[in-house]
Amino acid sequence: MTPGISTLVQFAAIVLISLVAGSTFGVWRGYNPMSFSPVTYLEVHQGTVRGLNVLLPAMAAASLVLVVALAFMSRDRAPVLMMYLAAIVGIVAGGAVTRLANQPINADIMTWTRETMPSNWTEIRDTWWQWHVIRTFISVATASILIAAVFSDRNSWNG
Repeated sequence: MTPGISTLVQFAAIVLISLVAGSTFGVWRGYNPMSFSPVTYLEVHQGTVRGLNVLLPAMAAASLVLVVALAFMSRDRAPVLMMYLAAIVGIVAGGAVTRLANQPINADIMTWTRETMPSNWTEIRDTWWQWHVIRTFISVATASILIAAVFSDRNSWNG
């Protein structure tokens, strides 16, 4: 691949993973549900799920495809390849947390109404929140690793 095509792939990968990390960070810092009333929690959580439950995993999946391509393009530059592989691991780890922990809880919460919220809703909320914090840190770390990989990759083009 030429540096021009690599630049486009790098740009798209950084934008997508940054949007994922920024979204999870924004939810973490702006949406701490611990002080919400049951009804407020239900309405906010369901609205957030409707807006992000498909979009964020799709962006993460697209970034994964792009970073795999970048890893392939850098296969002859071991230090750069290792950084892209670390970013791939981060994307997969964040996706696994989302798919195996947060999304099953989201699916349950989407069936709740004001009248049918379970009595242990705060325990469910807290479990979701713990997993969300974990995936936020994974996402931010992954974005950082990817950005570092791109800088390292670009430096390797220059000698």
